Amino acid sequence: MKQSKWLLLLPLALIWGSSFILMKKGLLGLNPVQLGALRIVAAALFLIVVGFNSLKKIRSTQWKYIFLSAFVGTFMPVFLFAFAQTQISSSVSGILNSLTPLNTLIFGALFFGLGFQRRQLFGVLIGLTGCLVLILSGFVDNPGQNYYFAILVVIAAACYALNVNFIKKYLSDLNSVSITTGNFVVMLIPALAMLYFSGYFEVIHLPQTQTASLYIVVLAIVGTGIANILFFRLIQISSPIFASSVTYLIPVVAMIWGFLDGEILSPLQLFGTLIILGGVYLSSRKA
Repeated sequence: MKQSKWLLLLPLALIWGSSFILMKKGLLGLNPVQLGALRIVAAALFLIVVGFNSLKKIRSTQWKYIFLSAFVGTFMPVFLFAFAQTQISSSVSGILNSLTPLNTLIFGALFFGLGFQRRQLFGVLIGLTGCLVLILSGFVDNPGQNYYFAILVVIAAACYALNVNFIKKYLSDLNSVSITTGNFVVMLIPALAMLYFSGYFEVIHLPQTQTASLYIVVLAIVGTGIANILFFRLIQISSPIFASSVTYLIPVVAMIWGFLDGEILSPLQLFGTLIILGGVYLSSRKA
């Protein structure tokens, strides 16, 4: 069982950590709207095939919560990440994504009545301090990049966190496959409309568009469909604490891909990264 846990955790970290470089490659031939819409459409088609039967478990009264979860937890973050990476590196995007556990704790305490310990509060403050260090140092060390766009990644991480608390409160009796498949089913038609009006089908014949589309289809199927299946299985055979440890590995993978692609983080940005991960660890570890 211990070996199985690691055999799931490591591929999961590799898949999710690689998603940021795939978005970067996708933006070489697609604009952010095309990238986000194509990612949703491809993931929806894949999940409908593998999870269609799970939709039967969603009661009619739960679909309104599925709609809200889809919009907050997937639709908004997909486009926020796409727009953010037009101006900031994939490495920084991957690092800031690790703020999700901190935001989960904040929203849980503020809006969902979940308690927290003083240690966890310190962890949140430390993580947010690291976020400021990372962004402010980016303004200085990378004048060619607009680090105001990093705020979009912070908002996306907040959306993920809000959705986690929302699902726990309103959809906890549904299995994760039903929730995920339901989310993408309700997003399929809007995403198709956005893809059509974005002019995607007018440029699909171009080689750079086809290459970029391939990257995003891989991201959608592997990074969304298969990764969710691995993550659900990991939760089943381990603890939530162990499963959440993927948070620490994703930025490492994202930074390695960024380095191989010519991205460079300054020493101060690396220091900010360590502060963020330290805050995440402090806020999520067992008492």
